[in-house]
Amino acid sequence: MAVLQDLLEYQRLDGELRKIDLELNATEEKKKLNQAKVVMRNAEARIAAQDKRALELRALRDSLMVRVDEMSKAIAEYSEVEELVEGGGDVSFYKKNAQQLLEKIRSTKQELNKMLAEVEQLSAEYKKLMEQGKQMNKQRKEYTEKYKEVQAKYAGRIEELTKQMEEAAQKIPPEVLERYKLKRKEKIFPVIMPLNGDMCVCGMDLPLAQRNRLAGGNIIECENCHRFIYKQ
Repeated sequence: MAVLQDLLEYQRLDGELRKIDLELNATEEKKKLNQAKVVMRNAEARIAAQDKRALELRALRDSLMVRVDEMSKAIAEYSEVEELVEGGGDVSFYKKNAQQLLEKIRSTKQELNKMLAEVEQLSAEYKKLMEQGKQMNKQRKEYTEKYKEVQAKYAGRIEELTKQMEEAAQKIPPEVLERYKLKRKEKIFPVIMPLNGDMCVCGMDLPLAQRNRLAGGNIIECENCHRFIYKQ
């Protein structure tokens, strides 16, 4: 029975700290701070994606420059085509090659224009993201300070409750306390609840054998919601 009462007292103190935490999270200062952090994280992710695309565009540019260099050499060869034809060269061969070269020039020009348009778009978006990040960073700093002022109002009570919880924890068996903390990490609260008729508060029916184990202040764990159950 003593363990049950100590656990209930620990949960009461935990509940008061949780209430303070919920109140802090509901403040306008905390909401604005979280908003700034989310926007900045999203902006950082988008900038990282832009950096990756910029590297891809750089590789494309290098590839296109190699292609332009090859075409320049091919064009240079045609400066001597008249002499080659006069020397008996096949005119249709040179005409076919010239047509293929023309198609390559058109294709490369299209790719270059497309790349330049994307570069301009990336540049404009980058400037926008940087400006947005600058504004959000300013908001983050501003509301970090404002939120600290709000936290300071609760600091005394939080310190008091934390100390009381540490003292209460000394009375609870370590393995039981560890199981309680694990459930809190799973966002379960309250962790320990009284038997509701023949059921857990989650609606799970408990067999008679399990209910009998609650005699003498013992606690059991619900197989459905994983809360601790006790009998009042």
